Amino acid sequence: MWDALATDVREQVDGLLIKGHRIHAIKVIRDASPEPVPGIHECLDQITDRYAVLGRRFDREPTAPLNVDALTAKIRELPRRPEAIEAVWDGDTQGWFVELLGVTTGPRAAYHLALIRFGTDMRLFNSSLPSWPEAEEANTVGRALAERLGLPFHFASPSTPDDSTPRWWDRQ
Repeated sequence: MWDALATDVREQVDGLLIKGHRIHAIKVIRDASPEPVPGIHECLDQITDRYAVLGRRFDREPTAPLNVDALTAKIRELPRRPEAIEAVWDGDTQGWFVELLGVTTGPRAAYHLALIRFGTDMRLFNSSLPSWPEAEEANTVGRALAERLGLPFHFASPSTPDDSTPRWWDRQ
């Protein structure tokens, strides 16, 4: 399939993959392929091969462990002092992650402090990690940070990814 693509299309796909834009790369492959257009799984196999050729990891690296001292310093640089520390689930095409935030109600704002990701959700199929270690880290570090600052800590769904749970300011 790769050899059937024009050189400029192959270069475009490689450029997208270097930037981590997998979905866009799949679209480019499908749009430029002769009939019969390859399926998404065939394109994904091709993209996995291209990652190897490019010397890049297909799976995202886990984020570095969080440091309470560094997060405390980051909070001191915010335009407003948070009223609470909050952990929220979010996700993208590669899987779930937890975002640690400093939040305020007046005005309502969420300040990004850290993102916690332990790889893609493929780990659920190969049991390479215990369930949701990013939630465990968010709970541990978020509570320690909140305690240090004398703030409440909120994590509405620490055991199961859910991006529709009530936010801290909704509980007020």
